[in-house]
Amino acid sequence: MRMDSYQAGFHQQWQHLHTPHVRALAWMLTAPGLLDAQSPLWHAAIAQPPVTDAAAQQCRQWLQALDHDPAALLTLLGRHSHRRLGLYAETLFEFYLQAHGLLHAHGLQVHNKGSNTIGEFDFLLQRDGSLLHLELATKFYLFHRTDAAVAAGKLAVLHDFLGPNLADSLGAKIRKIIDQQLQLSRHPLAQPLLPQVVSTAQALVLGWLFYREQDLPHQQAGLPGLNVKHCRGLIWTQEELQSLEFDQALVLDRLDWLAPAQVLPGATQDKAQVMAAVEASFGVTETPVMLALMQENQGQMQEYRRGMVVPANWFMRAAEIKRPGG
Repeated sequence: MRMDSYQAGFHQQWQHLHTPHVRALAWMLTAPGLLDAQSPLWHAAIAQPPVTDAAAQQCRQWLQALDHDPAALLTLLGRHSHRRLGLYAETLFEFYLQAHGLLHAHGLQVHNKGSNTIGEFDFLLQRDGSLLHLELATKFYLFHRTDAAVAAGKLAVLHDFLGPNLADSLGAKIRKIIDQQLQLSRHPLAQPLLPQVVSTAQALVLGWLFYREQDLPHQQAGLPGLNVKHCRGLIWTQEELQSLEFDQALVLDRLDWLAPAQVLPGATQDKAQVMAAVEASFGVTETPVMLALMQENQGQMQEYRRGMVVPANWFMRAAEIKRPGG
């Protein structure tokens, strides 16, 4: 099977890492963001990937050492009960920042006289005598346009990327981050909590975007503000999955959604097992299932493609959502 380009590059660089948490952290530090940090649409509010090309070798050595002895990372993760992917990703990133002496505060809350929370700084970083406010978002969205929007010739927009449970969109999330979360340091109640001025406020937006097979050729150039190199996956119905040719796959738990999967032989599922697992899942919830298609490489089973398997009524429910420009 042909391996998708991002997965191929990731495995080539990081297949020597065997601790799942360390592999997830490697993905967070080096993955292309969902948004184009250079786009004028964002007015410099989008952060570049944490590890630049110049620091790649040093990061590689640090991650390799951590993979050999992950005790400190496991201790930090053990202090939290991670059921939400966002909090898990925050903890991984906290470990990296703390280990490199960059972290001033994580999860600093701003309260209104002790009654309610005005907001929370994901991360405050030390930066040349001032502070950098960094918001971290790890998001997974499915591209869906209504038939009416397509027929009318309307251009695709970021609001056409919908969350798996249809509760939000990429467009709405970005507007909330920029218009609300990144403005927190300006709030009067935040000022006494900050020992230094916040000189920069940016968001690091990581994740994967998923497309129907027929939509991929039209989306390779991306939309204004979108990073053309973002991590991509496919959208499959159960019927499409049944007709798809694959031997081994892995239904990914939510906390395993970040990095391309790599497991030992015997830890994957054959097609019949996958179809049964998807059927069982949709029997109790309408939440799409994340599936990694797997193949053997150098004694490991590695993800070569991933997709979201959606229930039959997902497209109908997606079409009912009101979207700007849609």
